[in-house]
Amino acid sequence: MGTNYRPYEPDQPFLFPPSPRDWLPQDHLVYFISDTIDQLDLSAFHLRYRGDGRRNQPYHPTMLAKVLIYAYATGVFSSRRIAAKLVDDVALRLLAAGNRPDFRTINRFRQQHLDTFSKLFVEVVHLAQKMGLVKLGTVALDGTKIKGNASKHKAMSYQHMQEQEQRLEKEIQQLLEKAQQTDAAEDQLHGPDKSGDELPLELRHREQRLEKIREAKQALEGEQAAADRAKGRHPGDDRVAGGERPQGGRSKFKQEFGEPEPTAQCNFTDPESKIMKTQQGFQQGYNAQAVVEEGHQLIVAQQVGQNAADNVSLIEMVDQVEQNTGSKPGCLLADAGYPSEENFLALEERKIEGIVALQRESKAVKEENDKKEEQKRKKENKKENEKENKKDKTVARAARERMAKRLEGNRGKRQYARRKGMVEPAFGWVKEVLGFRQFSLRGLKKVQGEWSLVTLALNLRRMARMEAVAAAA
Repeated sequence: MGTNYRPYEPDQPFLFPPSPRDWLPQDHLVYFISDTIDQLDLSAFHLRYRGDGRRNQPYHPTMLAKVLIYAYATGVFSSRRIAAKLVDDVALRLLAAGNRPDFRTINRFRQQHLDTFSKLFVEVVHLAQKMGLVKLGTVALDGTKIKGNASKHKAMSYQHMQEQEQRLEKEIQQLLEKAQQTDAAEDQLHGPDKSGDELPLELRHREQRLEKIREAKQALEGEQAAADRAKGRHPGDDRVAGGERPQGGRSKFKQEFGEPEPTAQCNFTDPESKIMKTQQGFQQGYNAQAVVEEGHQLIVAQQVGQNAADNVSLIEMVDQVEQNTGSKPGCLLADAGYPSEENFLALEERKIEGIVALQRESKAVKEENDKKEEQKRKKENKKENEKENKKDKTVARAARERMAKRLEGNRGKRQYARRKGMVEPAFGWVKEVLGFRQFSLRGLKKVQGEWSLVTLALNLRRMARMEAVAAAA
């Protein structure tokens, strides 16, 4: 007697149209994301399409937003991969409701609405608050380096740019002279009316390369000029903000105003990305920051920066927590990347208890602190500046001493011990669970929008998990 198998007839047609919702369990992540997004204010997504009179019907913005957020929440970031999964992934097909936008449409929608995703991140934080999932008693701040959509091998130092600029200018001049000689010889041979004055390919390539190098040089010089002005320097001389010349009338600065250090680099693929040291070595990328609350480890504030040092982000991140949630935390935990006198005083002014490690202060942090101290010394004339510096140093030293004393106490030790378990799992989920290790877009503004999309998707995934746990209980 043969085995009695369950029916298996893959070519059997359906008598009634099947519902995709029958193919997924009711507690599937796709339903939570779809239902949650329906509760948010999506009017900003629709503004672009209002009253434009176009004849072709655009894809519905809500559908595209759901598809993108669910794709990021499940570790799919490439627009081409998302478009492919709209064909063979049941969850994405359910969200798209039979629509199949191509990868260009998906990528264009993502880039056009990066600012809207940043606002949507804040809306999800508000929703989590209403659900009782956000607890702001203690928050933890940390940063992680994420690779940019650019190769570090496409970067060039300022010194090398100068050398290449001179070399290319010389080669272009030689090619022009050679072209003129060739034209003269051909005119003599064939007559002056002969055509063929188009730009040689070799010359065109060098001119394009020279143009890129000059653009990168201008970008570096612009950044350096802004940094010099912040130090009190002025074009054409080395006066400080108060009009004082350096002692002896000789400049203390190694470079002229607006002239970058020879080792300063710019990347031709993504000029706004920076070389940063990571555990995998030096990479071209950005510094992504996040603040995590203690209740359910949701991200309540996030941003992307170009500075490899973490401490320059602390004040802005603390203020963003209050902006996003409507209240400020009682205690902030941060590791040894964030100590500075300015940060300690800012936390005390905001009446936030800071537990910030003082040990293993990085070289980048030390250099940043030294620069800030130099700026303070040059604000007023020499006599007044000496008095002000003496007062500032006393206040700053007292703030650091209070932080050290807080860390030595039993409460400080207990609080700081919680930091690692609060914030570091969030970056682990981003890189290991979602698999997000490299930005797809280029430029600081676009990268910030994509980081908002990543953190928004992660929060929704965490909220869905907590709802499932609560339902099971």
